[in-house]
Amino acid sequence: MLNKDKDLLTVKDLMLKLGKFPCLHTKEILKEALDQMTILKIGICCVVDGKKLVGIITDGDFRRRILDQQKPMSSFLVDDVIIHSIKNPITVNANEKIFNAVKIMEKKLIWDLPVVDNNKNLIGLLHLHPVVKKLLSI
Repeated sequence: MLNKDKDLLTVKDLMLKLGKFPCLHTKEILKEALDQMTILKIGICCVVDGKKLVGIITDGDFRRRILDQQKPMSSFLVDDVIIHSIKNPITVNANEKIFNAVKIMEKKLIWDLPVVDNNKNLIGLLHLHPVVKKLLSI
């Protein structure tokens, strides 16, 4: 049973803000996504068209693409990031309770949930590590 403090936490309380996780526009190249994942130490990159979330790519997605498609790695790196992105990713609203968001992550076996507003504009990212750290401290 969760205690009262945990019950009050919402996604917006623990989400990473824009600029703290990898995010690229649709026409930027895949190499840039990998560079940002490395620099920011998060294995996901959100892909936006303007402010609207249109896809995500993870380091695992990239690894699976390399293994599935028989083409030189260098040719992947210059592709537009949207080509290899998962369109219509699972997302969460900023006002959702943390408990519900973690349940989604558990069910889908994912570490990250893009946070969007009602217009599907990207406003943050819920990353599992800070969530666990916070919940363990309460």
